[in-house]
Amino acid sequence: MGGVTVLAASYAGAASAPAYARLAGLAAELPGELLVRRDGGWPVLVYEDAADAIAAAVELRAAAALVPAGELLRIALHTALSVTPAVRHAEQLLAIANPGQTLLTATTAAGSADDAGLVDLGVHRLRDLGSAERILELTATREPLRSLDQVPNNLPVMFTSFVGRQTQVAALRTQLSGSRLVTLTGPGGSGKTRLAAQTAAELAERWPDGVWWVDLSTVTDDGQIPEVVAAAIGLLVESGDRLLLGQLRTKRALICLDNCEQIVDGVAEFVLALHTNCPEISVLATSREPLDLPGEAIWRVPALAPDEARALFVERAGTEFPESEQAIRSICLRLDGIPLALELAAGRVRTLTPEQIEAGLEDRFGLLTKNVRGVAARQQTLAASIDWSYDLLEEDERRVFRKLAVFAGGFTLDAAASVCDVVLDDFARLVDKSLVVAEDGRYRLLETIREYAAARLAEAGEADETRSRHLEYYLTVAETAEPLLDVDREAWRARIEPDRENHRAALEYGLRADAPERGRRLAAALRWLWNLQATGNEGIGYLRQAIELAPEDRSLLQARLLYGYATVADTVDPFGYDAAGRGLALATELGNDRLRSLFLALVAVGEFFTDFQKAWDLTAEGVRLAGDNKAARNANIALQCVLLSLWDRHDELRPLLDLAADGLISSGERGIASTVLTVWSESLMSTGEPLKAVELGERALAAAEPLADFHRVGTARGQLATLLVRTGRLEEARELMRPLLELAETAGAVVPNLGQVMGLISYWSGEYDAAVEWTAREVAVDGPLAETFVPAMLLPSVAAAMRAVGRDAGEVLERAVALARRYNLPRLLADALDQQGRMAIDAQPDKAADLLHQALTIRVDHGLRTYIIESLESLALLANHTNRPADGVRLATAAAAARTELGLATPPDHPDLPTSDDPPLSLDEAVAYARRTRGARGRPSSGWASLTPTELQVVDLAVEGLSNPEIGERLFMSRGTVKTHLAHVYAKLGVSNRTELASLKKA
Repeated sequence: MGGVTVLAASYAGAASAPAYARLAGLAAELPGELLVRRDGGWPVLVYEDAADAIAAAVELRAAAALVPAGELLRIALHTALSVTPAVRHAEQLLAIANPGQTLLTATTAAGSADDAGLVDLGVHRLRDLGSAERILELTATREPLRSLDQVPNNLPVMFTSFVGRQTQVAALRTQLSGSRLVTLTGPGGSGKTRLAAQTAAELAERWPDGVWWVDLSTVTDDGQIPEVVAAAIGLLVESGDRLLLGQLRTKRALICLDNCEQIVDGVAEFVLALHTNCPEISVLATSREPLDLPGEAIWRVPALAPDEARALFVERAGTEFPESEQAIRSICLRLDGIPLALELAAGRVRTLTPEQIEAGLEDRFGLLTKNVRGVAARQQTLAASIDWSYDLLEEDERRVFRKLAVFAGGFTLDAAASVCDVVLDDFARLVDKSLVVAEDGRYRLLETIREYAAARLAEAGEADETRSRHLEYYLTVAETAEPLLDVDREAWRARIEPDRENHRAALEYGLRADAPERGRRLAAALRWLWNLQATGNEGIGYLRQAIELAPEDRSLLQARLLYGYATVADTVDPFGYDAAGRGLALATELGNDRLRSLFLALVAVGEFFTDFQKAWDLTAEGVRLAGDNKAARNANIALQCVLLSLWDRHDELRPLLDLAADGLISSGERGIASTVLTVWSESLMSTGEPLKAVELGERALAAAEPLADFHRVGTARGQLATLLVRTGRLEEARELMRPLLELAETAGAVVPNLGQVMGLISYWSGEYDAAVEWTAREVAVDGPLAETFVPAMLLPSVAAAMRAVGRDAGEVLERAVALARRYNLPRLLADALDQQGRMAIDAQPDKAADLLHQALTIRVDHGLRTYIIESLESLALLANHTNRPADGVRLATAAAAARTELGLATPPDHPDLPTSDDPPLSLDEAVAYARRTRGARGRPSSGWASLTPTELQVVDLAVEGLSNPEIGERLFMSRGTVKTHLAHVYAKLGVSNRTELASLKKA
């Protein structure tokens, strides 16, 4: 015959790791394919030919006899069309084998031409509850098999295999050891009957007087119960149950009562009498609701696990569908892992593909029907299975049940009471009857049951009224919680997010209503929900719909909707729709300063990419209007922090960071808090505190991660990865970015700064071409970001990677310098000038000196101590090239010591600079030394030629008559820095005030 033959083997009673290893080693020496099993079961070999399998069994037994415990070896062989059912059946055969036996099924024996030595053991039932089959023995022990036939029983014949549920079977076996009454409950089609029968079969040896199956599905009269039980067991019975109880009084038996729900009171009365009079009788019952008896152990049958559901579908379909794996997984999920539903769906594969079945689940009750001979009518369609439960409900229970269909994704008891007029007792009965699932204080209907209830709700004409009450309830919840957005967003989130699906359902109903005002109010109240779980695009869809339902509205509600849209769009579509500008105009018209302040921050975000000063002016006005409103004030201050960081005005930045970070974190505004902490960490890195920077970077990520929003989490991860790279933790940085890379590659997500961060990681890994490729889109001269400040952030790094592989980076650096000057980005300007200086060292050392000292001056003036190290290294290169090796050694030694002291890594293209063992100069001493030893190419110590470019700019503005604050605002520096520059100018020029300076300038 066709198919495959499997050989399963185990040591009887031995499950230790050494025993498994010993047997696996023996099996590995045999011909045949050795299965690698995820469940860690005993070894299984697969053969194309039954004769080869039998020969291998003989060889394995001979080999096993030479090692300890060899005489305990059990072997089973079975032939089937495919491997999975063959393995499962062979293991059932193995379970009834005695130590030392080798058993074959008749199908295997028929596949072997040589049946010499085989002993016919007769017909036996295995514990998978299939039909009895002929079993043969190769070893001739003639010991009676431990099959179901050794115990009196009438367990039903199952025509399909038992798939999965091994965890539940094991747990039920334990439960039945300590409880005389175990009731399996669950909705129709959940597999109660099959699980109970399988458990009874595997425990049959415990009850020497039998395991008796009693099907009560057709019983409608309580008085019939004793008769049906007696008939199943083969006992005498008369009116009442006294005679039956007398016959069972001394018996040790298990009675399985299947389908008790339609006569649950009568079954409970019978079981109570049974337990009172028959102390060694145990009962395993299946029912859609408990029997409510003392000592009853209630076992709620769970849905199949995803892998079990998939295995059931594929096995019932009779074939694998490798190209349809995603569709099959979706079918299993949408059918809630309900075995009956999965079997009915699998039955459709003869005419439909899995993809067509998945699409057909929109009408699952029409699709999932099948006329199967020998199967009860209530199990032939999915709807009929649930009809059975629905018809058993009282009218009040039916009303509540169908109204619960309006809830999506679970609900609370308070919500059910408000929307459906739930009475606790009625609701409890629905839970007991397995129509409502209780989980940790919340409740839900399985999706299949919810769709059924929704159909009944529509039939009753109650859908619109119930959905309206559902909307009203969740609108009240959302509007009551809304004030928390200004003071405690964590509390708001805890109250709103568990009901995300209900809010979505309420929104969709409210926005479609003839009078959509309540839907618009709900959209406005829920605005921050869409900043969580990466659902921004969905959120702006709802908010845009709500806005355009009343496009001419000039009310506060419209302004709130525009604000909600703008806050969500900030991270997903900042340029798609000018909600912030429209909202600012409306808030101004309404005279609402709080909203004006919030909108000013959002408008400033829009200006941020192209006009820093305009963005700053908008946030300054926003801070003024915010007054005591912390949410509005912090939104504006957060953007000011970003601007001050880009301008490298770190002395002004720190006080704002302290002010903003504490307020944002305490109020639960995680998104902006993460941004502020990220800015703070970058400031610390720039100003010489890289280890503290990493700590702040970790705090920024911790603040963002609960939002589960790839924009904010991506930004925080990218910043932390950058800091880790700079501090020598390259592999940690790469691992940190791995989930975001997978998200971008598999889901097409646009992860912020991904190119920049991966370019940096590639550069520090010595992968210079990859570094250039990662940033290509952002720095393209014709790209969407070409005229923004973004390329300026990347071009110095791109140039460094190009130079590392010998490519000309001149044009790239010229563009970097131009953009850095346009947007006043001191650190990036210094980076570009420093690289230009290094490029000029060989051919134009004088030009190189000017460029390198310009970069050094910028870094010193702005407190960029981390980057001063790079200036010292560049100047050491210059000194070595211009025959000043002693100067080069002193500068390189100081730079190396500073890197070590600050905890900074050394880049892969770092120049090989000679250093000394002498005590190094401090960073400040090294800067002073570099300036003193500039030599003939350096500036004189006095006179106009001694002034730095920045000092010359200060002089020009001072002579024009600008005050120190005005000069600082023009040059983006603090008034204290301006004062220091003027003091240096006065000393170098030998003047004492502005008047003398102006006179000298004119002369």
